[in-house]
Parts: sequence; C-alpha cells; structure tokens
Amino acid sequence: QVQLVESGGGLVQTGGSLRLSCVASGLTFSSYAMGWFRQAPGKERKFVAAISWNGGSTSYEDSVKGRFTISRDNAKRTVYLQMNSLKPEDTAVYSCAADFNLGNEVLTTQRPYVYWGQGTQVTVSS
Repeated sequence: QVQLVESGGGLVQTGGSLRLSCVASGLTFSSYAMGWFRQAPGKERKFVAAISWNGGSTSYEDSVKGRFTISRDNAKRTVYLQMNSLKPEDTAVYSCAADFNLGNEVLTTQRPYVYWGQGTQVTVSS
C-alpha cells in the first residue's frame, strides 16, 4: 500500500519560514518525480513545485520562485519543501504527490500524479 505522509505545517508570521517533509512508503521512491501542490480555502488545488526522480530537474510556480526550494533524499524516501519569506497568500493545505517518471522533465499538472498525501496545513498570519 502506497502512503505519502506530509509533516511540518503550522502557523507562522509573515516573513517566516517552514520546511515541509513528505515521506513515501510502498513504492520505489527513486522511480518517481515528486510534486507539491496547495489548496487554499474555496479555491482549486494548484501546482507549487516539482522535482525529478534524481533531483536533476525542478520546476516552480511563478509566485514561489526565489522563496521556495524543493529537494529530495532518495535514501530516506523523502521530499522536502523549504518555504522562506512566507506571505499570507501562501496559506493553504499543502500536499505532496508522486508521478511515475524517470525522465528529466517534471510535470506541473495534477493528472500525471498517481499517488497523493493527505496534506498539511500552512497558515501565514499578517
């Protein structure tokens, strides 16, 4: 059974930082590109960042470029999202997702991602 479990969310003030983690089990983690998506209240889930199976390629949504960094540790079956300079508009439930993809291109749409975590809440106060 595949499981993706996120952690690291919480309440932080504007300008603060958080580091999200997503631990995977039940799959060959190094065969999957990993992505982070977020869903704000009353809005659709949207792409945040993604990383290729070997960490060689990354992609970011424009509003988080320069503030967020995605990384992975295949030995620990974990993907991270370091979030700096947080803004109230970053408030959302953040979910990680896995895409069976051994290519260098990472995908920014939801459909290719076959496994999803339950999400972790990030709240940024003004």
